[in-house]
Amino acid sequence: MPGERLTPARLGPRDVLHVGSAGLRARPMRVVLSALGIAIGIATMIAVVGISASSEAQLLRQLDRLGTNMLKVAPGQDLLSGEKSKLPKEAPGMIGRIPGVEDVGATADLEATVRRSERIDKSNTGGLSVKAASEDLLKVLRGTVGAGTWLNEANGRYPSVVLGSIAAERLGVTGPGQQVFIDKHYFTVIGVLDPLPLAPEIERAALVGWQAASTLLDFDGHPGQIYERSTDASVETVRKLLARTADPGNPQSVEVSNPSAALQAKAATQGAFDSLLLGLGGVALLVGGVGVANTMIISVLERRHEIGLRRSLGATRGQIRVQFVTESLMLSGLGGLAGVVLGAAATYVFAASGGMPWVIPLWAVGGGFAATLCIGSVAGLYPAIRAARLSPTLALQAG
Repeated sequence: MPGERLTPARLGPRDVLHVGSAGLRARPMRVVLSALGIAIGIATMIAVVGISASSEAQLLRQLDRLGTNMLKVAPGQDLLSGEKSKLPKEAPGMIGRIPGVEDVGATADLEATVRRSERIDKSNTGGLSVKAASEDLLKVLRGTVGAGTWLNEANGRYPSVVLGSIAAERLGVTGPGQQVFIDKHYFTVIGVLDPLPLAPEIERAALVGWQAASTLLDFDGHPGQIYERSTDASVETVRKLLARTADPGNPQSVEVSNPSAALQAKAATQGAFDSLLLGLGGVALLVGGVGVANTMIISVLERRHEIGLRRSLGATRGQIRVQFVTESLMLSGLGGLAGVVLGAAATYVFAASGGMPWVIPLWAVGGGFAATLCIGSVAGLYPAIRAARLSPTLALQAG
């Protein structure tokens, strides 16, 4: 009707997606190369967070299995003589009588070396030690025997030995029945232990029975380290009593520690060194955003005729802006989706190779994908504004 003001047609969501994806469908190779930068940045960030979370979950799983209720007692320096003090022979038994203590085990360092044979030089120890071990030690450490058997009252009085996992590897012992040379005697290997995360010193040791150490290796009977397990509720109470109970005459020279504290600290600080890698992933993401912006600017220059034709047919500047911002968002979204898949796959491979649980925090996936959309919006904003400002007449002439 005369005098009636024309209103441009609105673009529905379906129309916006159609016009926004037109440029992507027309240039698939350019889309792949532009999205690759975004994908690399997101994949790096997802993989860093996922690997860190998987490692932390593995440590927490270890802590749940090994427990945090084990304390270790060791002699410290005597304040008067300055020499290393000795724990009383009765210390393990006295500690076992503390209310709340469930299990007690002990070891003692021996003045002996372990070698594969007597022909190997005595100074070539390979970093291994020889320890006397009580029968309850393995139970307290919650360790397992990988092959063979553990020390008991019967075999602990004879020249038999149980090797830690690292000790067996360095000595070239593959299983029970073989012999190693300790001090002046050959000892028969009756067992090889699995790794002990709470007692790495045991992994590098050859363990002989308490009685055999006394009769064959001149052991004086004084324990060097005492390990105890108490109920979770009584750990702190037992900790306060350990020094006075282990050595009532010289409690100030007794050291009490929690072997699980190292694993707890490691789990708590698992992501402390991930910030650098996350920063590198962020840089890659920004570089990918610059690539998207560059692609969109080139797209605007190449499609000036299309833009002029659409403007001549009634498309508003706002609709042109929406078209190119949508195209930029879809381009970034494709890169982000590919990055999430690649990062999750890299995390899975790492976790599977290390026997860890596969953990990817949802906030990392959601946050990473949201970051790609934000970068896509920013990267597409200037090209969209530039496209909207093109004069329909000039654009058609340029085409």
